[in-house]
Amino acid sequence: QVQLVESGGGLVQAGGSLRLSCVASGTISSIGVMGWYRQAPGKQRELVASISRLGKTNYVDLVKGRFTISRDNPKSTVHLQMNSLKPEDTAVYYCNAQGLNIAMNYWGQGTQVTVSS
Repeated sequence: QVQLVESGGGLVQAGGSLRLSCVASGTISSIGVMGWYRQAPGKQRELVASISRLGKTNYVDLVKGRFTISRDNPKSTVHLQMNSLKPEDTAVYYCNAQGLNIAMNYWGQGTQVTVSS
C-alpha cells in the first residue's frame, strides 16, 4: 500500500511561481515512475511531468522550459517547480506513482493551483 500527499498549491498571479511537493509513504520500495497530472473542470486529466527512479524526465510540451520535476528517490518525494505560470495552468494537480510491476497506480488527493490574470 502506498499513500501520496501533495502540498504547495495556492493562488498566484500570472508569471509567478509555485513549488508542489508530494511525499510517498507505505510500501515505497514498490514505486517506480512518479509524476504530476492536472485536471481542470470539464477537461480530461493530463500528464504534466514524470520522472523515473533513475531521474529520466518527461514533460508535456506546454510546460517545457517552465516546469521542472525532481525526485528525492530514497525518500520517495517528488517536486514540481512551476515558473512563469499562466492562467491556462489553473487546475487540480495530482501526484501519481506507478508500481514497479506497473500493476498498480497510486494517486494523491490533489492540490489546487489557481493562476490569475
